[in-house]
Amino acid sequence: MKKYAAAFVATFALAVPAIAETWDMPTPYGDSTFHTVNIQQFADDVAAATNGDLTITLHTAGSLFPHAEIKNAIRSRQVPLGEFFLSRLSNEDLAFGIDSQPFVATSYEDAAKLWSAQKPVITELLAKEGLMPLFAVPWPAQGLYTNGEIETVDDLAGLRFRAYNAALEEFATLAKAAPVQIEASDIPQAFATGQVQAMITSPSTGANSKAWDFLTHYTQIDAWLPKNIVVVNVRMFDALSPEVQAAVLEAAANAETRGWEMSKAEAATKTQVMADNGIVIVTPSPELVKGLQAIGSTMLENWKDNASDDALSILDTFLN
Repeated sequence: MKKYAAAFVATFALAVPAIAETWDMPTPYGDSTFHTVNIQQFADDVAAATNGDLTITLHTAGSLFPHAEIKNAIRSRQVPLGEFFLSRLSNEDLAFGIDSQPFVATSYEDAAKLWSAQKPVITELLAKEGLMPLFAVPWPAQGLYTNGEIETVDDLAGLRFRAYNAALEEFATLAKAAPVQIEASDIPQAFATGQVQAMITSPSTGANSKAWDFLTHYTQIDAWLPKNIVVVNVRMFDALSPEVQAAVLEAAANAETRGWEMSKAEAATKTQVMADNGIVIVTPSPELVKGLQAIGSTMLENWKDNASDDALSILDTFLN
């Protein structure tokens, strides 16, 4: 009798399909942002590769958690995974913010080299909090948005300057501007109400926020290529079957490769969109470049004075 019971249980177990799982994923940016488009493709790839055993539902534009709360929501297992701007974590360790240091890496080639040096350190730091990076994708190089042409750094003095992380706050302060923290989704309102008068951001954000409605000039200073990162809670990832884990990792690797190519295309496309809508695209003057690079040098020295050994090792690996 026990033999038949065991056979019945085994047969029944084989007949019952694995329970499909749905993961909620918060992101800080809107549906049309190329990062979000890339992440949606990642989610679609996971669903297809797992035959629906794992479905990832995106909650975009900070609709589930505000940007500043996404990382801790993943850590506390309120959600299994999410996306955020990597250098927002610079207050935890400066290793997270090396990609937002002005003029350290200003091309995609250098940005890729920097990420290669940064990723092992970031992975170890996140592991201490029960998190694991899945993929990271850069924004296009950051440019300067103003009303009227900026010919020297002195022209920025006194302007209310949009900031999105500690590095940009420091940059604005050194330029004698007044930094104001504003999320990407709030940019049009911030300019309309006079909260800010200038900003440094990517062509993507400029075009997506319709900068031509409130600004006249975009100066291509190519200051840095900051990254967004997608991370997963390790305990929740480990609870997946090996097959589903493999599918997630493969989709993530593809998303990183695809995202970098999307970013490169985005830089040219969105700059043209701005030009088509009346934004004057400006090549920076030698005087402006010299002044901006001086600020970058000061910031890098400040960064090195306060950086952990882990953070310093990233810069050493990148430069050597």
